[in-house]
Amino acid sequence: MKIKQLFKKYNHALVFLYGLIYMPWFLYLEKHVTSDFYLIHSPLDDYIPFIEVFVVPYLLWFLFIAAGSFYLFFTDKKGFLKMAAFLIIGMTAFLIICTVYPNGLNLRPEVFPRENLFVELVRYVYSTDTPTNVLPSMHVFNSIGLCIGLTRTDSIRNKRGVCVGIQIFTLLIILSTVFLKQHSVTDVIAGLALAGVLYQFIYVREKKRAHRLQHQPVI
Repeated sequence: MKIKQLFKKYNHALVFLYGLIYMPWFLYLEKHVTSDFYLIHSPLDDYIPFIEVFVVPYLLWFLFIAAGSFYLFFTDKKGFLKMAAFLIIGMTAFLIICTVYPNGLNLRPEVFPRENLFVELVRYVYSTDTPTNVLPSMHVFNSIGLCIGLTRTDSIRNKRGVCVGIQIFTLLIILSTVFLKQHSVTDVIAGLALAGVLYQFIYVREKKRAHRLQHQPVI
């Protein structure tokens, strides 16, 4: 395949350049938001136990996002671009919120209730991820965005078992954020709310607009 044809087929790869904006901005926040921040806490957080086994779906989130995104990239260009718009707008909103409203948590257990492989993995997560810049939860928001994108694509949408599996795994990821004390219930609700608003603008409105165009009289 000629370079020109290859670029035309995969020119939607340009959206990955957003990483050149997101990562430096996020790393700046991680470096500078360390002590002077608003503490996020919900009374419900105090009733949620620490369950280390949820580190499995929490870590599999990275594979889920990468594999799911590349699946859409190669199989559904329109669906990929729609999902990318959803994620990019949401992640940009997250960066802006954390810039003007520095936030963090104080939920992590000081002493683990038991010792096992899962706890060791949690220790690794804690050592590599600061408890700051948590509102809204990007683990929650991005999982929902990918879940929507995958379950709406033509090659998956009619496969009920696959769709249910994706939805269940998305739910496990969301639950993992609070059971590992990586996020407050407040962060989760904020992530869900952000996803709900963007879903209306990016998916619902476009569907309604397409429906209206289909039923316009031909002049």
